Amino acid sequence: MFDQKELLTRILCDTLPPVTADGAYLFGQTGDNQESVFLSAQELITRALVRRILISDAQPKSGYPGKHAWREALAARGVTNSVIEEVPVEPTNTLNTLREAEALIRHARKNSYRFMVVTAAPFHQERAFITAVSAALSAYPDLCLYSYPGRALAWDGQVTHSQGTLSATRAGLISSEQERIATYLGKGDLVSCSQVLSYLRKRDAYLQS
Repeated sequence: MFDQKELLTRILCDTLPPVTADGAYLFGQTGDNQESVFLSAQELITRALVRRILISDAQPKSGYPGKHAWREALAARGVTNSVIEEVPVEPTNTLNTLREAEALIRHARKNSYRFMVVTAAPFHQERAFITAVSAALSAYPDLCLYSYPGRALAWDGQVTHSQGTLSATRAGLISSEQERIATYLGKGDLVSCSQVLSYLRKRDAYLQS
């Protein structure tokens, strides 16, 4: 239980690397929740905390409005096309957090990225980050991942989530996300909380050495 509480706190209040990160990946969100990650992307770029913003190259599916819609929306917020990079996930019939995480890690390894930021809507951030770390430990353990949640939007707002099939308030989605984490831990899709904490400690020790 202590590991879970520590991990959640660290995910929601993570540090960033002492150097400009190679990029920040925005996990796919529905139209209801995309503003959350757009606002964080805007801040990360404006403050020169990352070099580029990464998004899925998927067409509209599974609740994700698609790469073209996201490019236009980000450009409207000052995140120009020149700093947006697409992570290959097509062809695929569906888009989900695990598929995105695995595609992100493959892309980071192919491009020799060392420092990456993970951003999702706040209620989704814990699962997104644990999934990204799980994928990194499997395929690219030298990658340093950092958590930077999307901006909080109205918690009592009614929205859709989970491939656009689940409707609830953003506050109500917190419990469903916890249930998904428990389910995927049981299936072996995610590494344990203690393993993610160990990863974070090694990540930080590496930068201090």
